[in-house]
Formats: sequence, C-alpha cells, structure tokens
Amino acid sequence: MEQAKVMAISGAAGGLGPTVARAFFNAGASLALAGRSEEKLVLLLDTLGVPPMRRLASGVDLADAAAARAWAAAVQERFGRVDVVLHLVGGYKGGASLAELSLSDWNELQGMLIGTTLSVVRAFAGILKRGGGRFIAVTSPKAQAPTAKSALYSMAKAASDALVLALADELRGTGSTANLVVVDSIDFPEARGTEPRKPYGKSTPAEEIAAAMLFLCSDKAATINGARVPLTGKTA
Repeated sequence: MEQAKVMAISGAAGGLGPTVARAFFNAGASLALAGRSEEKLVLLLDTLGVPPMRRLASGVDLADAAAARAWAAAVQERFGRVDVVLHLVGGYKGGASLAELSLSDWNELQGMLIGTTLSVVRAFAGILKRGGGRFIAVTSPKAQAPTAKSALYSMAKAASDALVLALADELRGTGSTANLVVVDSIDFPEARGTEPRKPYGKSTPAEEIAAAMLFLCSDKAATINGARVPLTGKTA
C-alpha cells in the first residue's frame, strides 16, 4: 500500500480473516477487527504481533445496526479515520431441494449475510463518502448463477451484493470505491494439513484473495468501482 491504512475488518476471526489481517498488517496497516468473539480477535492480534497503538478488537453482533454503528464510531475515535472496510462475514446453508426449503434456514441466512452487510454498509457509508476509502466484500458465483440446492444462499448473497453495488453507486465521484471479490470456495492455510501444495479444485488460496484486496485498496485501483473481481480458482 502507498501509505499506512486504518482497516476495519468485519468477521475477522473467520476462515479468511487471519490471512487478510496478516497481509494488511505486514503492509503497514492498523487493524480494527470486529466479530462475535472479542477473545478470538485479541488472540489473532496477539498472534500477528500487532502493537497496542495499531489495534482494536471489538466483540460485535454485526447484524445489529446500532452495534455496527457503535463499532464504526469506536474505530474513528481510536484512530481518527477509517480508510478501508473489509466485510468478511460469511456462511452457507444449502443442499435441500426447492420443495424442502426451510424457513428457519432462510431466517438464519438473512441475518448472517444480508443483515450484517446492511448494518456494516449503513455504519460506514457516511465515513467513506468523505473520499479516498475502500469497501470490499466477498461473494460467490452463486449470487448470479444459483443452483436448485443453493437457492436460499444464492438469494441472500444476491441481496448482499446489491447493497455493496448500491454503495458503489453512492460513492461514485467521491474518490472512494466499493467492490466485490468473487470466490467459489476458499483454500485456508489452516485446512491444508500436511499437503500444503495439494490442488484444491475451484478453491482460491486465501493468500491470493488477500493480494487482490491489497491491490483494490491501492491508488492503482482508484478507478475500479462497482466491480465483481473474479477469483474463482482452478478448474481441476
């Protein structure tokens, strides 16, 4: 990155979060992490060796609009600004035929995928409109190409994507951007076990996703706004 950034990362303790947090910290960023477990976030920051002046860990229910706004305010109070928001909250429920779709699954996916994105977008939109900021969320090809057994997940991801693309439209002309990184599945370092070089089909290595995010947050990507950046991995 051209200069040190203040990163707000939601869902930072999830599968992708540690790799992305490490990449941005190594690039000089300060990290403001949010997720359900403050304990896990503190452990991650300790593991990365992030010094006290460059860190903030917040246990937050990101589907709660008031809690998300309080987190955004805490990041600004701690660091004086927010340069980048990475929305990494995810989850999946699927496998049922259309006739067997579960309302409880839909309610869970709405909160997990739509609710968190709506809360985070609303919390940071005004901050990003000041200019020069970045918003990035992770999505799936199923948001645009649903399968019968991924219907509820695809519906929720499509709605979440619409929020991010609407943010991109609102940010147009401000110098800030909002984009989507598209992955089929993610190859996490922690899941590789004793075969770190094993091919993982359509899975995209977490390190490649982090590298793409670093680029989208750079000055070189200042004109990329409202894009779906495909990182759909190998087709083994």
